[in-house]
Amino acid sequence: MSLNAQWMQRDLNVLWHPCTQMKDHETLPLIPIRRGDGVWLEDFDGRRYLDAVSSWWVNVFGHGNPRINQRIRDQLDSLEHVMLAGFSHQPVIELSERLVQITPPGLDRVFYADNGSSGIEVALKMSYHYWLNCGQPAKKRFVTLSNSYHGETVAAMSVGDVALFTDTYKALLLDTIKVPSPDCYLRPEGMGWEEHSRNMFAAMEQTLAEHHHEVAAVIVEPLIQGAGGMRMYHPIYLTLLREACDRYGVHLIHDEIAVGFGRTGSMFACEQAGITPDFLVLSKALTGGYLPMAAVLTTNTVYQAFYDDYATLRAFLHSHTYTGNPLACAAALATLDIFRDDHVIEANQALATRMATATAHLAEHPHVAEVRQTGMALAIEMVKDKASKTAYAWQERRGLKVYQHALSRGALLRPLGSVVYFLPPYVITPEQIDFLAEVASEGIDLATRESVRVAVGANLYPNHRDPG
Repeated sequence: MSLNAQWMQRDLNVLWHPCTQMKDHETLPLIPIRRGDGVWLEDFDGRRYLDAVSSWWVNVFGHGNPRINQRIRDQLDSLEHVMLAGFSHQPVIELSERLVQITPPGLDRVFYADNGSSGIEVALKMSYHYWLNCGQPAKKRFVTLSNSYHGETVAAMSVGDVALFTDTYKALLLDTIKVPSPDCYLRPEGMGWEEHSRNMFAAMEQTLAEHHHEVAAVIVEPLIQGAGGMRMYHPIYLTLLREACDRYGVHLIHDEIAVGFGRTGSMFACEQAGITPDFLVLSKALTGGYLPMAAVLTTNTVYQAFYDDYATLRAFLHSHTYTGNPLACAAALATLDIFRDDHVIEANQALATRMATATAHLAEHPHVAEVRQTGMALAIEMVKDKASKTAYAWQERRGLKVYQHALSRGALLRPLGSVVYFLPPYVITPEQIDFLAEVASEGIDLATRESVRVAVGANLYPNHRDPG
């Protein structure tokens, strides 16, 4: 038995993996990884896989980055953890100063959590609690976009739009208001992104006009709806949304967990709209993929609504044990140093162009409806019928076939349903991008050429897609 097989069996004896129907692994091999180096992952049998999705969108500077490694080692020698209630430490202070400095003006306070979903919970609770402290308890609902995803804790699921989640956990979820997404994949033929995004804002305007008295905040994934299939829209929607939130007295929450830190072509997606949200939620790439951490940035206006004598009980009594962990802060500081010292945002422009040119031919593929891109995120939408954009039934699992082919060629491409996407580490080379494009093209050919016969239940989650 190979080393891979041994570790796989030991894993399956005890582990329950995320976003996985575990029965799949009766036929789909689980791949145990021994080490990572740059864009590469290596299994126990010595096979290497180019990590095209940055291991769930986090390892922006690759695996085993020596500068991040060293910063964590140095921190380990002085302080590994201390509670952040009543105590503080140098890395968390320096990181907070840096985040305030590099984010849009007006975001002056930083609150830490342990992961993206928890960060969303913090922002939602903080917004609701702000209005309560300001004597407006009726403002307790949240507005979100269709096709959105904000995490899998209970409140985070409530503001998402994953039908399987909202059906399964309906009894647990908040009562939210959903507005049609400005998703430009759905724009009428011949219409540009900006015009479509402007047109779609009418629904948001109407919703806020009718419900602003009971709405605490609007929450959006700016520019790219990630787990919803890398669907994209124009920054004008965010500009209009900021103005409307100000006009109606509603908070704006930007979930930049996936799209922050250079993924959209700017350091933060909100920069492309020239706006500052009331809450900016960051995670994933914050620590370069090394350690779990989330940061919620907000304004002094919000902060002051909680600042009072203890006896008023207006404080934001929310905590996480590992809030502001020194090791995670050290990793984040090293990550920010790389962005600054290596001029990463500028360097990524050439890589983004190479991703576009390497995949341009796929726009003519008979089963590709669209190749779309925002910065260092590129998505290829496979469809049953190109002219009508008729999707494949999710039960056919066409994306899984691309995934399996890519593994056989030494690449980690984990599609979202029938959407093949690249979110590579920023240390990828142009030649490696070309290789990914070649592998993706082969996989799409195989996945769309093959006739698949599966039982398709009528209207059973027609828009369901495998998590990526």
